[in-house]
Amino acid sequence: MDTSVPPPLRAKDVLPFVVMCVGMFMALLDIQIVASSLQDIGGGLSAAQDQISWVQTAYLIAEICMIPLSGWLTRVFSTRWLFTASAVGFTLTSLLCGLAWNIESMIVFRALQGLLGASMIPTVFTSAFQYFEGSRRVLAATVIGTIASIAPALGPVIGGWITDTLGWRWLFYVNLLPGALVALLTPALVKIDKPDWSLLRGADYLGIILMATGLGSLQYVLEEGARWNWFDDTTIEILAVVAVVAGILFIIRSLTFANPVVDLRAFRNRNFLVGSVLSFMTGVGIFATIFLTPVFLGYVRGYNAWQIGVAVASTGAASLIGVPFYTALAKRFDTRWLMMFGLASFALSMWSFSGITHDWGAGELFLPQFLRGFPQVFAVAPAVTLGLGSLPPERLKYASGLFNMMRNLGGAIGIAVCATILNDRTNLHFQRLAEHLNSTNVAMQETLNKVGAQFAAANGGDSFRGHAAALKQLWSLTYREARVQTFADAFLFIGVCLAVATLLTPLMKKGITSAAPAADGH
Repeated sequence: MDTSVPPPLRAKDVLPFVVMCVGMFMALLDIQIVASSLQDIGGGLSAAQDQISWVQTAYLIAEICMIPLSGWLTRVFSTRWLFTASAVGFTLTSLLCGLAWNIESMIVFRALQGLLGASMIPTVFTSAFQYFEGSRRVLAATVIGTIASIAPALGPVIGGWITDTLGWRWLFYVNLLPGALVALLTPALVKIDKPDWSLLRGADYLGIILMATGLGSLQYVLEEGARWNWFDDTTIEILAVVAVVAGILFIIRSLTFANPVVDLRAFRNRNFLVGSVLSFMTGVGIFATIFLTPVFLGYVRGYNAWQIGVAVASTGAASLIGVPFYTALAKRFDTRWLMMFGLASFALSMWSFSGITHDWGAGELFLPQFLRGFPQVFAVAPAVTLGLGSLPPERLKYASGLFNMMRNLGGAIGIAVCATILNDRTNLHFQRLAEHLNSTNVAMQETLNKVGAQFAAANGGDSFRGHAAALKQLWSLTYREARVQTFADAFLFIGVCLAVATLLTPLMKKGITSAAPAADGH
């Protein structure tokens, strides 16, 4: 580890970094802030069940298309003005989301919110390497890793409380004050680089179109595939082909064009390649578990938005507790081993989730969620330090967007796979459970007779209606248990992904090789 004495912290370095971190936190928080409130939003906008998820999907599609472009946009407009424009756009579209009058307008405004606010995320990653040197970068990476892991985890908690207390429209109105402050403070404080408008001439606009088409189509397929039974649906089939073709053409274009908008050549750097893969795997773990837990609590336990928020709050609290431990240990130990600990602990928590039952609530979820939350900063921060820190300064801006896209893409694919597991394996588990519900099952027969008699007595002695009601209740109980077993399968899938990531960690090289200087003139 770097044992040199770091320079003293300066307010002109710390303040702009803090302001930018606030912007990044808002952009990440809004991915999941609607997670526990989708039913309330749908009810308020009279939306159909298959339309509600687009409140989340539209934001993700737009964000995942914009993030890889942030490096090129930073060089064109400068960090200062790109971040300012992103903060202004995010704040204005947050207002529009709160004022949405139907589900169609909400989807459009959420897409614009994700599109305009996306650049605030990767820009913070590159700025940290400009503002801080030596061991200070480890601390900065810790802060960034903490935000990247905590913000999505806090989304359902904060969203549930806001919806229950103020109403769902305030999910978006709460962005107005901090967004305005970030937009006002960024031009005054952030002075890292200068715009280079000449880059607009001869830019790889075809590459931008191919990338947006490929990523947008892929995201749609991932989000909607499970709902429409994947390739049985014509739209899914067509967009899957579009995603593959556009993706291949984009890769060829990026590797052959002189000045591509996304630097795929950064993958030649082993640390960046492995770090991006680990970022992808971590995205699977963070976003897929945030997707699964509220769905379980809402549909199996029948929790409302606030109850869901309270039940998952232990994850965010555990993440905060883990920060000082990581900060202290990162000064003494090789961060690769800290990352292995974080990923292994994350995988262990998913294994503990696999024992889930239908009566799990906040109490039963506490330990698994603590095991999930505590090591998240151990899993995220080292990937930032070792992956991005290994690149030369001139490639850092372009590669940062690619690095962040990998995490979000991992989340999108993780959610899609988990949604498919919930859709497909529920029927499988139901059939397996139903095989044991036959005339030889004495306990089942006793339950049917008892429940049937109770229903018959309540309906004037009608034994036929009583028996039908008992069978319906038996079906409901069997289906509930099948769903619970399916959730266990999904958590186990995430655990396997994180276990694989743990084994890949030693492939990274030790230390930070980037020679990026601290920013001048700020």
